[in-house]
Amino acid sequence: MTDCVFCKIIAGEIPSCKVYEDEQAIAILDITQVTPGHTLLIPKRHYRNLLEMDAASTAELFSLTPSLATKILSATGASGLNIVNNNEEPAGQTVFHTHIHFLPRYQEGDDFDITFTAHEPDFEKMASLAEKIAKS
Repeated sequence: MTDCVFCKIIAGEIPSCKVYEDEQAIAILDITQVTPGHTLLIPKRHYRNLLEMDAASTAELFSLTPSLATKILSATGASGLNIVNNNEEPAGQTVFHTHIHFLPRYQEGDDFDITFTAHEPDFEKMASLAEKIAKS
């Protein structure tokens, strides 16, 4: 993809702060640094998002997660880590080349927030939705 910023980074056309690279993937510090050490794991092959990837490519990409997460935690001294993948614009995807965010979390000075709001469960609706998902 000629207009994809991640493809340009992978091709060496745009500089980046690389923390990992192999034949299939690259990990770089995110230019936005939502939290210090915010890292992106990106497959070298262009996929719009995770939904376009086959099972083998997805497994290969995610197999790098434990090692990369451990390195980030060790290097930053963070006390936690969010691992996030956004698929399509409503989910927050802004660069349409699959990537996984690693967001180190700190006890203080950390303005990143993911909040899950609990809703009162309607088990009848949940059972219907579960059946629909299972059959899809």
